[in-house]
Amino acid sequence: MLITVSRLITVVTLPLSLITSVYGLALGFPYGSQKVRGVNLGGWLVLEPWITPSLFDNTHDPRIIDEYTFGQYQDHEVALRTLQHHWDTWITETDFAAIAAAGLNHVRLPIGYWAFDVSAGEPYIQGQLPYLLKAVQWAQHHGLKVIVDLHGVPGSQNGFDNSGEKMTFPQWQTQQSYIDRSKAIIKTLASMFKDSTGTVPIIAPLNEPAGFDGQAILDATKQYWYDSYDIVRRPYADQARDSNTVVMIHDAFQPASYWKDFMPAPKWDGVILDTHVYQMFSDAENHRTYEEHIQAACAKSSDLTSGTLWTVVGEWTPAGNDCAKYLNGRGVGARYDGSYSGSSRVGSCVGVSGKAWSFTADYKTFLRQYWEAQVITFEKAQGWIQWTWKAEEADDWSYKAGLDYGWIPRNPTDLRYRNICG
Repeated sequence: MLITVSRLITVVTLPLSLITSVYGLALGFPYGSQKVRGVNLGGWLVLEPWITPSLFDNTHDPRIIDEYTFGQYQDHEVALRTLQHHWDTWITETDFAAIAAAGLNHVRLPIGYWAFDVSAGEPYIQGQLPYLLKAVQWAQHHGLKVIVDLHGVPGSQNGFDNSGEKMTFPQWQTQQSYIDRSKAIIKTLASMFKDSTGTVPIIAPLNEPAGFDGQAILDATKQYWYDSYDIVRRPYADQARDSNTVVMIHDAFQPASYWKDFMPAPKWDGVILDTHVYQMFSDAENHRTYEEHIQAACAKSSDLTSGTLWTVVGEWTPAGNDCAKYLNGRGVGARYDGSYSGSSRVGSCVGVSGKAWSFTADYKTFLRQYWEAQVITFEKAQGWIQWTWKAEEADDWSYKAGLDYGWIPRNPTDLRYRNICG
């Protein structure tokens, strides 16, 4: 059955079962009453060396450390052919079918600004947009919701390789032209999906701005959230009606309390706070025992539920160490085994990352318990989206491998350790 829901003079047609009204906003998914359970499609339309190390190793050029240098230091045609094959094969409709069959309801799809704009002469290889549109079609066919996530912006918002360009200090906030180019892409995305909220209910205007790098980037980020909200919610030329698209803002690595009373409803309706929870990017976290990892996961609930915005954990993993090849960057070692400069060794990475066949039964039990502790905790807020669906050499991060090897249940509500958080 289809019904028509009006917001002001907006007319949006959605299946009755998917309509939730909040402050008059017709949502494409019942946020607030049903939990988000999803997975990221990492390493597909935005390259990450640790997810697909073969793409980087096969270049035989150690200068190629991110997607920017992937285009910069290779023949254009060679890089294009490589990426086209990767885009055609890394994620297909078969993956969407498997994700739906696993009882998940969302996929988060990272895409970089360079898919839309290389007007400043950046060496990125373009061609990602047809795959974004295919992904939306596949999601619609299999009943999944898509969060379109702008994962990298001009100048880099965090200096991480997953922003497209690895650098010592992010530059995005230093030039208004970088911010303006980012907002233009959000305008394009808002226009593309303004009438497709039944399948694309959320646009995330920016992944992981590095709020830990100072007040300037925090100030730029907060203003960007306000500007992006206006762009996403008012995509129609007449400006007399709003879209029903939810805006997902990242916490910029600040606690939920930092964002308390930020963009309050009903003035800003349909805003979700995205937070990312990892326990492997410091020496102390790598030295945690299995039990300490689980306890830390359980303890996160107080922060997740302390804010005023709906909160979703948009990235997390059952991996408990930084052993995955290139996780800290191509050519950079791991803290866990002491190969990362300045780190203190915990032990060997053999058997605690890599291929699942090398994992002991005890280690897989830990992965299951840690996975469940996080799911239980994150569902005290609005839900979760695991990073990531697939990885070439890091099965401990892979939702697909977890399903295949049993530390992730075929139904995400089928828990063995329901009392693990006490």
